[in-house]
Order: sequence, then structure tokens, then C-alpha cells
Amino acid sequence: MKVLVIGGGGREHAIVWKLAQSRRVDKIYCCPGNTGIADLAECVNIDPMDFGALLNLVKYEWIDLTVVGPEAPLAAGIATAFRKDGRKIFGPGADAAKLEASKSFSKDFMRRYALPTAEYKVFNSYVHAEDYVRLKGAPIVIKADGLAAGKGVIVAKTVQEAADALRLIMKERAFGEAGDKVVVEDCIEGEEASFMAFTDGKTIIPMVSSQDHKRIFDKDHGPNTGGMGAYSPAPVLGPEMEKTVMETVMKPFLRGVQAEGMDFRGVIYAGLMIKDGKPYVLEFNCRFGDPETQAILRRLDSDFFEIILSTSEGKLAQANVQWKQESSVCVVMASGGYPGSYQKGKIISGLDKAGKMKDVVVFHSGTGFDGEHVVTDGGRVLGVTATGRDVKEAKTRAYEAVEKISFEGMQFRTDIADRAIKGSTCE
Repeated sequence: MKVLVIGGGGREHAIVWKLAQSRRVDKIYCCPGNTGIADLAECVNIDPMDFGALLNLVKYEWIDLTVVGPEAPLAAGIATAFRKDGRKIFGPGADAAKLEASKSFSKDFMRRYALPTAEYKVFNSYVHAEDYVRLKGAPIVIKADGLAAGKGVIVAKTVQEAADALRLIMKERAFGEAGDKVVVEDCIEGEEASFMAFTDGKTIIPMVSSQDHKRIFDKDHGPNTGGMGAYSPAPVLGPEMEKTVMETVMKPFLRGVQAEGMDFRGVIYAGLMIKDGKPYVLEFNCRFGDPETQAILRRLDSDFFEIILSTSEGKLAQANVQWKQESSVCVVMASGGYPGSYQKGKIISGLDKAGKMKDVVVFHSGTGFDGEHVVTDGGRVLGVTATGRDVKEAKTRAYEAVEKISFEGMQFRTDIADRAIKGSTCE
């Protein structure tokens, strides 16, 4: 079988890496891919938003299944377009992808189907939003309504910070059209966790738990990023809490999908805050998380292709989904200046040494090739991922690999997975 993976980040490298282990997969294409993915797949320089060119590639190369990594093509309707053309694709249709593409739509969906979430209000007026914030007080969370590459959520600890966030989003247009509306919601303090599941709209099968680290600096300081690291499993999502999440979040979600006739064949990702033993939904994503995927797929013990294919065909109930007992930790190495402006083209050294370590895989995110060297080509550059008997061993191994890699200006957090012992956040 031939598979096409859409995207070119660390998440897509992990997806390609796991698909390549399937005996049923003969060849993998990736659009546009990156330097690391090129070792496993044929990278084709097609824009993930050019659906016509992608469909032509699928037809010309007789590709059997397409897997979509990023949220933007899903929100724009790539899965809807492919299925209309009779092509198998893993990812929700445009109607379902709106659960991620519009935070106000998602919050309203949660309200309709009684999912636990923070109280909120939606505004398309800066003046009205600011008045509400000054009346409500802080801490409070300001969210750009549309897609903002994981950076459109600002947790304001003071009213002035909230007003500044509203100005940044709605007046300065930091996230473009994504800031036409904002969601202002209560700040729930607890411990954050990521809960991902496969679903074909009829069946829902949870993945192992994980926890992301959003902020750029240690101890959750600094601005939000796309994710600076992740680990699995997350102790906050133990067996009892997983049952609670399934009963109070995932099953009501599935009922809502069915009631509204949504075409959902892919991954549902619930960003959760656990407070006083109860889960609250912070947001829904309609694709694999990044960097959670790098940690989670290291633990998958089943044929990934079989799961993806079954989901795309609406036959997830027939899939065999098994997980390894070991733990995993992913440490993101980023360019200096990220999540703000940063330089590209910095030579990366030590990849061979790190890649040869036992139980370590270095997933490329923002890398390129200058004809002689692997170089930086993005904000998040690498996702160094290791497994171990427990989280502590996996963390030690991951950071040993990180120490073997270097590039000018590199930055990374040193406390990834410390939350496995103790921690709380407000997102």
C-alpha cells in the first residue's frame, strides 16, 4: 500500500516513522516533509493547502490512503474534498474540524452537549470585551477564536494583562483573522493533560495519556509556544480519571458529533485541566498533538497503518490498539528567539551521535538541508524522544541525547516531565 502524509513537522515525522514499520506499507510520500522525513519517505514539494495538486499526486501515484497532520488543511476542508473524490483520508471533514478552527463554535458545542468546561463569553467588539474583563477581574483567559498555531491563548494574571491581550489580538491583529472574535473564559487552576483518541464517528478508542509543556521557559514561565516537550503516561490521567474522561467528555462528544451529523474520522484531542478530581475541557483539537504524538507513538504496540485505515473506512471497532508499558519523554529543541522572531540556516551537529543511542529517536520538526549540512529551518527544530522503564529513566535518556546535539542559539526546557511528580497550571 502507498500512503501520503500531509505536513512537515515533528508530528508528521513521528507519523511517517510509525507508518514505515507496517508490513502493509510499501511506500510513503510526504508533502512537503523535512530533512528527517526524507530518510523514510519521498518528500514532494506541494503546499498542504493546494488540494488540487495533492489530489493529482494521489491519482498519479495510485496512493491508497492520505493522513493529515496539521490543522489548517483540515479546517479548510481537505478531508471533505478527498472523500468527495472517492479517496481514503484520515481526518475529520470541514464541519467537524470547526471544533478546532473556531473556539467559540467549540465552546457552544460543549455547552449544547453538557461537557464540563469553564464559563465563557464570546465577543467581536474590543470595547465590550474589555468592559467585561474589567468587570470580571483576573486571572482570566483570552483566546483568539480562530487558528493561531497554538499561540492564540493568553492566560492573564491581571486585568491589565487581559486588556493588553485583547489589544494584541483584536486591534494589533497579531493572529490576523483568527482574532476577529475572542473567547473570554474563567481560568481554571489545576493540572493540565492531553487526552487523544481515535474515532470514526461511531467508535472511540483512547490513546495512552500524555502531558504537554506549552510555555517557552522552565517552570512554565514565558509566552505560550506550540509545545516545548511532552511525556507519557501522565499520572494525573490514571485509570479512574481516564474512565471519568470517557464518561463525561468523550461519550458526550461522540453523541454531539452524531446528533449534528458531523463527518469525523480521525483524532479527537481534548486539552484538559484536572481540578479537584474533575476534568474540564480547555479546547478540542481535531488532529494529533505536537509534540504529544512523538511521545505517544513511541509507545504504540500495534500496526499504526491498520488503525488509520480502519478509522478512515469507518471500521475502527475492528482495529487492534495495544500499547507498550514503557514511558516516553520528548524534549523540543528550538531556535533562539522562538516563539518570537528567529534566524534560520544554523548548522546542526551531533544528530548522528544522538540517533545512535539506545531507545532514542530524534524527530525533525523545522530542519532543512543546505547542500552539505542539516540546518535549522523553523522555530521548533527537533523533538528528541526517548523511552524507558519509567518517566524518570526516559527523561534521563532524552536529555543525554539532547546534550549531544548543538546549533547556534538553541534553547530547550530542562524540566520536561518534572510534572510527573507534582505541578499545576492555568491554561
